[in-house]
Amino acid sequence: MPHLLWHDYLMILSFFAAIAGLVLLFNGNPAYESDWEITDRVLMMMTFTYWLVYCVAVGLQKCILPQWEVLLWSVRLTGVLAYLLTAACVLSLPLHRVSTRQSE
Repeated sequence: MPHLLWHDYLMILSFFAAIAGLVLLFNGNPAYESDWEITDRVLMMMTFTYWLVYCVAVGLQKCILPQWEVLLWSVRLTGVLAYLLTAACVLSLPLHRVSTRQSE
């Protein structure tokens, strides 16, 4: 097990915070939500889920041996894609809220 730095502890904390965010989003009452509220909820769930994938990919990069290059590169690519998808969801959430306010 490699030595953990402050960034690793921050990633572990972020992992559990994303799980808590997903639990809070699943506990809501979706029966009385409008379409734009459902879209907001889905975007938030996607953001937390992609961030979980990113945290797992970063954690796996620490544990994979350097001799397994193919596996290491695939985990790195997964981490990059998850990070970009997280950023896309974070950017699209306020854009969606602006678009719903303009249509009203």
